[in-house]
Amino acid sequence: MMEQTSAPQSARSKRQLLLRLWRYLGRNRLLLVLALLLSVSGSLLALYGPKLSGQAINAIDLGKGQVDFDTVFRCAALMALCYVLSSLLVYLLNAVMIRLSKGVARQMRHDLFEKMAALPVGFFDRHQTGNLISIVTYDVDTVNQSLSSDLLQILQSTITVTVSFGMMLSIAPKLVLIFAVTVPATVLFTRWLANRVRPLFRRRSAKLGELNGFVEEMLSGQKTIRAYGREEAVLERFDEKNRDAVDAYTVAEANGTITGPSVTFINNISLTLVCVFGALLFLRGEIRLGDLSSFVQYSRKFSGPINEVANIIAELQSAFAAAERVFSLIDAEPEPPDAEDAAVLTDVQGRVTLEHVDFSYVPGTPILQDFSMTAEPGSLTAIVGPTGAGKTTIINLLMRFYDVDGGAVCVDGRDIRTLTRDSLRRAYTMVLQDTWLFHGTVFDNIAYGKPDATMEEVIRAAKAARIHSYISRLPEGYQTVLSDNGTSISKGQKQLLTIARAMLLDAHMLILDEATSNVDTQTEQQIQAAMRELMRGKTCFVIAHRLSTIRSANHILVLRDGRVVEQGTHDSLMVANGFYRQLYQAQFETA
Repeated sequence: MMEQTSAPQSARSKRQLLLRLWRYLGRNRLLLVLALLLSVSGSLLALYGPKLSGQAINAIDLGKGQVDFDTVFRCAALMALCYVLSSLLVYLLNAVMIRLSKGVARQMRHDLFEKMAALPVGFFDRHQTGNLISIVTYDVDTVNQSLSSDLLQILQSTITVTVSFGMMLSIAPKLVLIFAVTVPATVLFTRWLANRVRPLFRRRSAKLGELNGFVEEMLSGQKTIRAYGREEAVLERFDEKNRDAVDAYTVAEANGTITGPSVTFINNISLTLVCVFGALLFLRGEIRLGDLSSFVQYSRKFSGPINEVANIIAELQSAFAAAERVFSLIDAEPEPPDAEDAAVLTDVQGRVTLEHVDFSYVPGTPILQDFSMTAEPGSLTAIVGPTGAGKTTIINLLMRFYDVDGGAVCVDGRDIRTLTRDSLRRAYTMVLQDTWLFHGTVFDNIAYGKPDATMEEVIRAAKAARIHSYISRLPEGYQTVLSDNGTSISKGQKQLLTIARAMLLDAHMLILDEATSNVDTQTEQQIQAAMRELMRGKTCFVIAHRLSTIRSANHILVLRDGRVVEQGTHDSLMVANGFYRQLYQAQFETA
């Protein structure tokens, strides 16, 4: 699995990266073939101009002072026609390449989002959200820009260099020997600089991803930052990360821009040598003036693309670095597939057992050790304990967001590793402490897990969650649109909406992770009463620090350091005068 999205998943070569990009381009073969035809046609028409120019000059007899005006006018007219048609084809080519590159960017973003939907939950626990967003937006845009302009430029340059070389070879083979020195010098220099610049652009993309991740994290915590008066400290940290990003950008660009002027210098030397030795050949009568003029023009066209390619090497290195990050995310290991003989969980009774479970997120740092518990069908099992005791970890194991290191988690006597994940997770309804609402109507948010729900079913769930009266006071009632994760409503109301969403599903098991932490005590009691009535006959798990929510639980598991240290009912645990009583007294009697 990808450990750092800023680093390449493997030692990919430029050829491998280009091959993968080419596969994206090849998905739209018609546009690709059209682009190739337009590029070849436009370049050939533009390259025919210098040939016509030489013929026009050769129509002038310097010795006799005579001019073949018919030849001159014919060549001039053909040149104008060639350049007009070439410009038109280049315009069409740019339009085709823009459409083609946009299609590639759309497909690439689709593949990225599809892959992220298939990644295990643990992946997102290890990677910053802002960094992933940077890959989906900035890095894909960088690759797209390279496809729409840089690759097009390279294609046209290849055609121009090849045809120009052939024309020069047919005009004056001796002058072509000059490029036997200057071209290798250019190639060696650009290859050396590319190897030097590529890591710099990779670092630039990584630093930008870190900056985006920091900004996303700080924006989501504005209330906390202001409450603790940490604005200056946050600004200092932002300045530091911003400075790192700018420094990485500056170093990459500074090294990348060396290429253009250096290659231009080499090309100017070659052009100077062409003019000098060409003049000597003309004086010796080995070449006509028109042919020399054509050769000089072709030499400029031959050298110009090399210079242009050198200028875009920096952009190509940036695109390669961005492509590495994109493909590293696309190649990240998805959630392991279900076993070939995995069964679909049906006819759920709701008996859940954890048998001698060992689990750790990081090898060598155990979270659960030899943990066992049993939840009978229709029971309410509460799991309590201090922070870090392993309460939320149990949710991850029940839902199979993570697999156990040892032991087994079973539903109705079947190891969940022998079941399909989809059927297992559909057997649960879950309400978390961190509420999540999406841009849409209140109705859509409540009916999220049951798209075919009727208005009557949604209203019934909202009433059971004690949120119907609030929804009725909204401007559009259940059709009121919530945006930006419901920032216009209170946390308690958001929590009630997510509880209503859970109540709507006809699942056999329910998980509540601090689900009532954002509501007042009276509302909490009402929700508990409605929840017990609605979930009668279903297996429920309540994980909470607030012990007031689990007094009526059938069974309470008390966790400490990843082990069950006590279990029983509220009354029996209080009589036992153990760790649970200490937690209870710390919350109520001491207060």
